[in-house]
Amino acid sequence: MAKKPKKQQQSGGTPATVALTAAGVDFTVHAYDHDPSHPSYGEEAAEAMGVSPDRVFKTLVADVDGTLTVAVVPVAGSLDLKALASAVGGKRAAMADPTLAERTTGYVRGGISPLGQRKKLPTVLDASASTHPTICVSAGRRGLEVELSPTDLAGLTGAVLSEIARA
Repeated sequence: MAKKPKKQQQSGGTPATVALTAAGVDFTVHAYDHDPSHPSYGEEAAEAMGVSPDRVFKTLVADVDGTLTVAVVPVAGSLDLKALASAVGGKRAAMADPTLAERTTGYVRGGISPLGQRKKLPTVLDASASTHPTICVSAGRRGLEVELSPTDLAGLTGAVLSEIARA
C-alpha cells in the first residue's frame, strides 16, 4: 500500500521539485545512491525505493514529425513510438537525439523529469498511470525521484493520457 505523499519544501531543489512546490501539490521526494554501472536507470530506481516497476515511470523524449515530445511510461515496459505519434496527432515518431533532449529539457539523460523542463514540450502520460494513487518520476537528477498523483502530474505538464507503453 502506498504511503500518503507529503508536501516537501525544497530550498534550492531541482527545477522539478521547485515547480512542484510552487504549484502547491502534494509530493514525496525519494533519494537513493545512483550506481553508474546499473544497466537501467528506471529499474535501479524501482529496486532502490522498493517500489513496483509498474509505479515507477521513465521520461523519454521522442521526435514526432519534427516536434520534440515527452513520453512518460512505466519502467517495466517500453515506449510504443507509433502509439505516441498517434496520441499527439502525428504520423511518425523516433527517439530524439540524447544531446538535443538534454539541451532542450535542461536535464541529463537518466535524470530527465517531465516537470520543470527548460522548454515546455507536448507530453503524453501512459494511461496505466491512472490505475495507481501515486506514481514516481525523476525529480531531475539521477538518484532522485518524486512521488505524486498521476492527476497532478498530468495537470502540471499538460499531459494527454494515452496507451503508449508496451509490456
